[in-house]
Amino acid sequence: MFFTRTHECALTISTEEFKQRLIGKHVKIHNLDFEVMELDSKLNIVPHAEQVNEIKTLPITEIDFKQAGGKTNLIIKSKMRQLDAGGPQLIMIFCLFLFVASIILFVTSDDLKITLTFLGTAVLLISTFWYRMQTGYFDYVRKIREYVVTRIA
Repeated sequence: MFFTRTHECALTISTEEFKQRLIGKHVKIHNLDFEVMELDSKLNIVPHAEQVNEIKTLPITEIDFKQAGGKTNLIIKSKMRQLDAGGPQLIMIFCLFLFVASIILFVTSDDLKITLTFLGTAVLLISTFWYRMQTGYFDYVRKIREYVVTRIA
């Protein structure tokens, strides 16, 4: 999906030592608490958003370990919480609808005002939405990944 990010890196320490460094720790990003816990031999970084009053789109990060030869590869996968996925998906579908409608109108209609209005609205909405996602959701993803990678060293 659009909102899932995967990052890989190699461990210089053992898997068990890495897990001990992270399990039970709390990450504080933008005054929001994330907890690291182990689930099915993977590490999960889950947000504590019970006290948050404003609407936020937050990631759940899963850290998986893969053995490759004599070293361990770390796979960090961040995806949107199911609770938060509805709004961004609706915005993407609406923008897609406006974009397709503008293309159809461009081909079939002689009135460019409506066509360009639909296209302009779609571009404005998607650019505003993407900016907000970069400063919100993807910022959380980047900072969580940075936290995990700095714990390796």
